[in-house]
Amino acid sequence: MMTGDFVLDTSVTISWCFNDEANSYADAVLDSLSNQSALAPGIWPLEVGNVLLVAEKKARISPPDSLLFLSLLTSLPIHVENLTEQRILDAVFLLAREQGLSSYDAAYLDLAIQTGLQIATLDQSLQKAAARKGVGLYMADSI
Repeated sequence: MMTGDFVLDTSVTISWCFNDEANSYADAVLDSLSNQSALAPGIWPLEVGNVLLVAEKKARISPPDSLLFLSLLTSLPIHVENLTEQRILDAVFLLAREQGLSSYDAAYLDLAIQTGLQIATLDQSLQKAAARKGVGLYMADSI
């Protein structure tokens, strides 16, 4: 398993891209990547890409700007942990059911549980589920 200082989710990542979603918490998480690294589950690049594609269709972002954002993301110390099919079909699915989360969100929570890392998320349902499972919110004092 790869290592990082915290688990990063898509809600924080995407807020770096769109001015109308910018906030001090997400900015603080981004700033922390100057001396720390993040870990994300294998679903993260697909989710980020999907958000950008939908934003392109809605003319919220241009295709060149999407590519620029993706390029900037690859320059950050964000490590992607691949999920095995067995992990997705067992632990992640059961965690999603137990916590009332999407299987996507449960993948982030599962990774945080497995690594013992805090999670960086703006998603309130995920924050609450993390608290119920004893997972800390990364840089909670910045919210």
